[in-house]
Amino acid sequence: MRIDVITLFPTMFVDPLSTSLLGKAIADGVIEVTLNDLREHGLGRHRSVDDTPFGGGAGMVMRPEPLFAAIEAVTTEDSHVVLMSPRGSLFDHRGAERLATREHLVLVCGRYEGVDQRVIDELVDEEISIGDYVLAGGELPALVVIEALSRFVPGVLGNPESLTTESHAVGTLEHPQYTRPAEFRGSKVPDVLLSGHHEEVERWREEESRRLTRERRPDLLGDD
Repeated sequence: MRIDVITLFPTMFVDPLSTSLLGKAIADGVIEVTLNDLREHGLGRHRSVDDTPFGGGAGMVMRPEPLFAAIEAVTTEDSHVVLMSPRGSLFDHRGAERLATREHLVLVCGRYEGVDQRVIDELVDEEISIGDYVLAGGELPALVVIEALSRFVPGVLGNPESLTTESHAVGTLEHPQYTRPAEFRGSKVPDVLLSGHHEEVERWREEESRRLTRERRPDLLGDD
């Protein structure tokens, strides 16, 4: 899939996009990510991209002209334009899975007090938030979205089966995990995991998954 990112700070993406599984997927051509500097479409000698809000108020608002130019320069009929915004719909596991089916995503990173509404009305297909808090801009949320959806793109994960067992994939949090050594500083791995009885192991994992979900995210258990 192809992803275009429109941002005032493209250097924020360089290291994360060249690291770990995501970096390998990009290097192998499984995912293509292009960073587009919004400042290149800025106005005047200083490449201005913002101005004071009509009606007064604190802060600055991103102007429509640079954003229209930047978005229209990369979009086609197949593009899906997403604005990273604290007032957007909450991003989750299903959202990542849904976005991963798109052939071309355009992620627009907002800044300042927000984006001129005419940009949203005319060019943006949806607004997405990664949580109920405010960040300085949409760059970190865009990286979260790219990382999350990339896991659903065929060829990114070494073992695609891991998608079916991790937290949120089945509506509950993932069970505890253990590895060698079997005892460390007096703490032992649960006996059931060493038993070799696969049915008992699966039963333990399901019970632990439900216990953790009940303790930490009871909202995920609709029947509790």
